[in-house]
Amino acid sequence: MKSCCIVVAGGNGSRMNSTIPKQFIQIGGVPILMHTLQQIHKFDLTIELILVLPASEIAQWKDLCQNHECLIPHKIVEGGETRFDSVKNGLKHTKGFELIAVHDGVRPLVSHQTLSNCFEKAATSGTAIPVLPAHESVRKGSLNHSTPVNRSEYFLVQTPQVFKANILYDAYNQPWKAKFTDDASVVEQVGVAVHLVLGNRENIKITFPEDLIIAEAFLKLDLSIEGKL
Repeated sequence: MKSCCIVVAGGNGSRMNSTIPKQFIQIGGVPILMHTLQQIHKFDLTIELILVLPASEIAQWKDLCQNHECLIPHKIVEGGETRFDSVKNGLKHTKGFELIAVHDGVRPLVSHQTLSNCFEKAATSGTAIPVLPAHESVRKGSLNHSTPVNRSEYFLVQTPQVFKANILYDAYNQPWKAKFTDDASVVEQVGVAVHLVLGNRENIKITFPEDLIIAEAFLKLDLSIEGKL
């Protein structure tokens, strides 16, 4: 199936204690976002990449691409006020594709196996999101009162989340709601079931300073480049 991937990169770096947008912070001498695009591109050279960035960061990204001699083909789209709006803007450039993935720009360690799991499942079932079983004890409540829950019933959700195009178009025609935390929640709101596939533990979302240390360590192992994570 003809596929594309919308890569959403709108982080401002506040939780990283950085004045640089977190997707532009370097690991291994290369911006995080560039690692992400490279990983998807190497998985399948035919997947069209649509990069959604805040308008204020597009010029900086183009400079980074020139400085790092980034030749990964991708289309740049201006983002919106929320992640929902940014994905919606990206969808305007997906005409003719049968499968559409949406991926976080700051998840550079997604494995080729995770990508394969997602695209294969979405091709047959219409939807696919990568998850990991919760491996620590889980409690529900607040700091003042909580109760334990059965961790075997809970999963940690990752990206890319992949859908047949008509499903995603229909979902993003509805108004934004505060409970939309990812694309799966948007799709489920219109009554479509979401199917789970296994992700990879290294597919972290780089959010905090310590995440940079973890990501750097994985990249030094040179596992993600070969898709072995």
